[in-house]
Amino acid sequence: MNILQDLAATIEARKSADPDSSWTAKLLAKGPEKCAEKFGEEAVEAIIEAVKGDKPRLTAEAADVLYHLLVMLAARDVALEDVLTELARRQGTSGIAEKAARPKG
Repeated sequence: MNILQDLAATIEARKSADPDSSWTAKLLAKGPEKCAEKFGEEAVEAIIEAVKGDKPRLTAEAADVLYHLLVMLAARDVALEDVLTELARRQGTSGIAEKAARPKG
């Protein structure tokens, strides 16, 4: 998990970087909506590769999805640690039971 934490820290540091010097800074400068859009595009690309069964391409697209998820979270000031805490809270709980316990809305 350390690589994701390192990547999240790098993304956080890029918030104050010059957008002309960093792709991450450029993406963050475009705002949370653009970051979310880019995450969605990458997720669709991963889905396509999963359906095609192209393992190397799916691996590459999955890496893009994780990166863009972290950028999207950073754009909305959601820490990776908070997401990991939520996952830990859910650990050991049936997915069906966990989903049923969520607030409706």
